[in-house]
Amino acid sequence: MTDRTPFLDLGGQTAELRPALDRLWAEVLDTGRFVGGPLVEQFEREWAAYCETPHAIGVANGTDALVLALRALDVGPGDEVVVPTNTFVATAEAVVLVGAAPRFVDVDPATLLITPEAIAAALTPRTRAVMVVHLYGQMPDMQAILAVTTPAGVAVVEDAAQAHGARWRGRPAGSRGVFGCFSFYPGKNLGAFGDGGAVVCSDDVLADRVRSMRDHGRADGSHYVHTEIGTNSRLDALQAGVLSLKLSRLDGWNARRREVMAAYRTALADTAVQLVEGVPGTVGVHHLAVARSDRRDLIRDELAVRGIATGIHYPVPCHLQVPYLRFADGPLPVAEEAAEQVFSLPMHAHLSDVQVARVCEALQQIAGLAVVGRD
Repeated sequence: MTDRTPFLDLGGQTAELRPALDRLWAEVLDTGRFVGGPLVEQFEREWAAYCETPHAIGVANGTDALVLALRALDVGPGDEVVVPTNTFVATAEAVVLVGAAPRFVDVDPATLLITPEAIAAALTPRTRAVMVVHLYGQMPDMQAILAVTTPAGVAVVEDAAQAHGARWRGRPAGSRGVFGCFSFYPGKNLGAFGDGGAVVCSDDVLADRVRSMRDHGRADGSHYVHTEIGTNSRLDALQAGVLSLKLSRLDGWNARRREVMAAYRTALADTAVQLVEGVPGTVGVHHLAVARSDRRDLIRDELAVRGIATGIHYPVPCHLQVPYLRFADGPLPVAEEAAEQVFSLPMHAHLSDVQVARVCEALQQIAGLAVVGRD
């Protein structure tokens, strides 16, 4: 079949920016500044402004962003961190890497996001932080969450890896918690040409700790004096330059994602296949377009026959992953049921109107088939 609709296609982004990218590559080669330097500093300023925070610290990847945020808060052995179980494993992985224990909680059945009620029920005297995951590009009710965590003295770390540009009642993702942590993996809404990440925050002291720890714990202005036990998690100059170029297009690209999502919602209205619900007060950026059906495999197979690629995010909740079974307190039924039903439709900013119409037409045809089945 020649008319294929890929799940993700980054070629459109590259083509849109190709002349500027060629100039950037020549600049990096000519200057020889491959790690840190002006390009990184420029992107950090731009990203801080975009997230409406005083500080943005570029790091090597999104997982490091989470780890460094927890380390800056002195989270470690003996501590617990509340984590929604339906997230990419890196969220829980970061908690274990600092020596703490993830305390997995269930999620809202309509949005699949963490809830203030689940957080409140999970708090113990050992709880030091909550990982609020802005899953699929939507933010939960941050005001209600902070109303639970603030009186308890529990820090909120926003895992905003899927939410570049999302907003909750006008406030950007990453700006409500003590830290906001981002991944710039190529497939993200704002993606580099390799791994990259950032930590944003409003606290000067915590920002300085992350800056030091990402660079071997160096003291400010010194190469061989170390004040923290750090690591090597610096952002490459080339990646920072790519991110600066793409940042100028991010809002437009996110607007296109919202158009695509709206078309999918219209196509699936009044069918047995429904998209994950939107969140009142949130301007989503739809990193993923996630639908649910008891006949997921049938639908995915039928879409594949029509040349439409899909994915599953995520097929196994974290508390059921083998390395994390020791942290599981029991069943988490909402996330477990969703894991058997969710599938992700093609979603990126350069989907053409023809491709979107093709997906919508196929969904309308298959949604009925998914109800009655096939002989």
